[in-house]
Amino acid sequence: MKDAEFDVVVYGASGFTGRLVAEHLVQRTVAPKLRWAMAGRDLEKLATVRDEIRAPADTPLIAAAADDAGALRGMVARTKVVITTVGPYQLYGDQLVAACAAVGTDYLDLCGEPAWMRRMIDRHEAEAKASGARILFSCGFDSIPFELGVLFLQDATKSKFGVPASRIKGRVRAFRGLVSGGSLASMKATLEAARDEQTVALLKDPFALTPGFRGPPQPEGGLQARYDEDLGSWNAPWVMEVINTRNVHRSNHLQGHPYGQDFLYDERVLTGPGAEGEARAKAMAAASSPLADPKAPKPGEGPSREEREAGFYELIFVGVTKDGRKLSALVRGDRDPGYGSTSKIIVETAAHFLQHGGAVRGGIWTPGAALGRGLIEPLTRYAGLGFQLLEE
Repeated sequence: MKDAEFDVVVYGASGFTGRLVAEHLVQRTVAPKLRWAMAGRDLEKLATVRDEIRAPADTPLIAAAADDAGALRGMVARTKVVITTVGPYQLYGDQLVAACAAVGTDYLDLCGEPAWMRRMIDRHEAEAKASGARILFSCGFDSIPFELGVLFLQDATKSKFGVPASRIKGRVRAFRGLVSGGSLASMKATLEAARDEQTVALLKDPFALTPGFRGPPQPEGGLQARYDEDLGSWNAPWVMEVINTRNVHRSNHLQGHPYGQDFLYDERVLTGPGAEGEARAKAMAAASSPLADPKAPKPGEGPSREEREAGFYELIFVGVTKDGRKLSALVRGDRDPGYGSTSKIIVETAAHFLQHGGAVRGGIWTPGAALGRGLIEPLTRYAGLGFQLLEE
């Protein structure tokens, strides 16, 4: 890893999520202490946020607009790692990825936009490999708890049965959290981009992020309510399935297919048993898009501190081997998923990467494929995640 003035630059630190990332860095007491800076397009806004989150008065501030290639290149040259929260990435992320790939600076984001991610892989992976830049997409709630949940369960399945699970069901068991305007803006940008046939094809493809490899047809839950015999519960579509499943398949691919080349994976939301569970599943399946809600938050808005701290999530992973043996795992998060948990996850992933990512070669990675099971411990200790096997 290169020498640099900073360990981390938080790009977009005056935005809603970027502010939470910076605030976690202020409150973080884990050794070694990180040398970090705040960056964005407006120095005055950055200074205001710096004071509001009680960052040291000498915390460096860097001005760089998302469309200013020169300023971005100068910024990334000063740091080992960039954490960017400036989305939608398909509107504002191209130049920053290009700068990191060219200069050799490591990059982490919170992207949930698979079509844009595929374009970045096609454009910049060769250059990142040459420069040594390690580009890590989706380093928040989408998709680290899901990617590591699958990895954790596969490790346990291979340890217990001697073979991996050929099929894993990812299920959201419980969830409390709000969506911010930034996430809605990303959803809107994705829907607008989906008018292009090539983008539509990528969004429909479970192997969109594994160029050169295509696995078997994947389970299709569709938009209908369904009953799951394994879990004794009705379930409904899960909005993050489109990005999480793609990242899980890319992780398997980058690791050399330890889950098998015929691995099956899908995600749904559990709604409970009986008539009540069925009614909830059908209501969720029929729900209109939050983009149509006139009261939906705008970019820069999001849940309050009280709402973030009251939030949580529980994810169930059910693995089945080819001969029918089963094992299940639970992943928990102690804050609202999109913001309270996400801000801690991306910071602790970056910190672990700085300390233990030295052997990772340049290229475009998933966090789990780059850092493996070693990432579970710091996220459990410092980011409020929990991983456990469930009794049969």
